[in-house]
Amino acid sequence: MKVSKKVVDAAEALCPHRLVLEHVTSRWGVLVLTELLERPYRFSELRRAISAVGGRGVSEKMLTQTLQTLERDGLVHRDAKPVIPPRVDYSLTGLGREAAEQVRALALWTHDRMGEVEQARQVYDDRRRAYDEAREIQSRAS
Repeated sequence: MKVSKKVVDAAEALCPHRLVLEHVTSRWGVLVLTELLERPYRFSELRRAISAVGGRGVSEKMLTQTLQTLERDGLVHRDAKPVIPPRVDYSLTGLGREAAEQVRALALWTHDRMGEVEQARQVYDDRRRAYDEAREIQSRAS
């Protein structure tokens, strides 16, 4: 489904920072930014690197859209060299490096705290299960 330009423009006018946050923290945006922190990449190299990290391969279309979005936001630089065959390199801008470092910090925090998150989930699930069971017993008794 393609969103009309009017809808996108309206959303940007109402809450532009939210859209940038969505771009930076999207599934593929996070991976593109953190991968480009290491070095510039050609499109195919970047696609392979992201697929190796992301578990599931990113499609050419999705990677292209993600790169275009991040380029429009001023986070990614696209360097197209006029050679045959064409060579296009992607790298981070200064703004993109700042964003990527923030995203990487959040990713590292998630990795470091995953045990605590899993423990909290288990406690929640156990409490929820007990609550649901108590309600079921109560409804049968009524």
